[in-house]
Amino acid sequence: MASAGASWIEVSQGALQANVAAFRDVLAPTGTGLGVVLKADAYGHGLEVVLLAIAGRVDRLHVIEPQDALRIRRLEDERGLPRHPILVLGVVGPEEAVALAEADCAVVLGDDGARAWPAALAAAGAVLSVHVHIDSGLSREGWDVVGVAPIAAWVTGEPTLRLDGVLTHFADTEDVTDQTYARAQIASFVRAVAVCEEAAGRRLLRHAAASAAALVLADSRLDEVRVGISLYGLWASDLTRLSAAALFPVVPRLRPVLSWRVRPQLVKWLPEGAYVGYGCTHRCQDATRIAVLPVGYHDGYPRALSGKAHVLVQGRRCPVLGRVMMNHVIVDVTGVASDGPWWVTLLGVDGDEEVSADRLAGWASTISYEVVARLGGHLRRRPVA
Repeated sequence: MASAGASWIEVSQGALQANVAAFRDVLAPTGTGLGVVLKADAYGHGLEVVLLAIAGRVDRLHVIEPQDALRIRRLEDERGLPRHPILVLGVVGPEEAVALAEADCAVVLGDDGARAWPAALAAAGAVLSVHVHIDSGLSREGWDVVGVAPIAAWVTGEPTLRLDGVLTHFADTEDVTDQTYARAQIASFVRAVAVCEEAAGRRLLRHAAASAAALVLADSRLDEVRVGISLYGLWASDLTRLSAAALFPVVPRLRPVLSWRVRPQLVKWLPEGAYVGYGCTHRCQDATRIAVLPVGYHDGYPRALSGKAHVLVQGRRCPVLGRVMMNHVIVDVTGVASDGPWWVTLLGVDGDEEVSADRLAGWASTISYEVVARLGGHLRRRPVA
């Protein structure tokens, strides 16, 4: 495992705030609220570091784990931050429902597990704010327009529950330029909202759009959006970027927030013909200077990058040699002029060169979401300007 001093993640506060401002500009014509998603430790960026950068600049925080919502409340109180509305999107048990109600957090009601909440809430004398989840076509949590009527009636008949919102998730806005399916989901959602609002006897908060839809599907913005991956400066997909280029006079600029850097454990020369790493999958054709980096797939650097990726040293691309190991990566630094000391950029910008999350994802045959979300929680997140 990399020590805290050997490997670190830099989180740009300025980039986070610029991305918030970019979405405010997109949403300004309709006055739509800006919710942001801090699940998976803020997509691997570090929940606390991100919260400090965006505090007071967004309208709602979304998390998956109840513990994250309660952690945010503690941080807000300890740091003197404004209290944000918080919505828990994930699974909530009865005891957690009570703790969330007492912390003034709302939860998503998406399955029959919610029927265990009222007894615990009544015993605690608490009332819980809920948003009903509509399954409009993702086939995951929630109820369709037919099944939601009895659920809405049950919620509004429970004195320990307060129905405040309705939400859905899109199934396919990122990977297409034709949004026909998404528009069918919107139509289904609107019908389900009407059922819920009739049961509640008042207007409810409606939200459906995540990053891609918020950018490229204007009629999905509704009362509020839930921006996830793009808060961190990453496009949901190349097709989302392409669609945005066709829709906006000037494409919103998203600034990548995260950089990952490491100091070499050692630098040395290998003779011509030397094998590198497990499996002897790389053989040096010439005398080669290598840097051994004290990071590996345990830290979140994918093993699938073996023999494919490059890192940056003093603005130069340096190839990964052989297999990525659990705690080590070996790179060719023959072309680096100085002997150091220097640091290596695994993800981010160095000089005129960049290793982006999209580039790493391409090499590893995955998506940028997975690259950043799987960065080790033990790695220190360092706020930078």
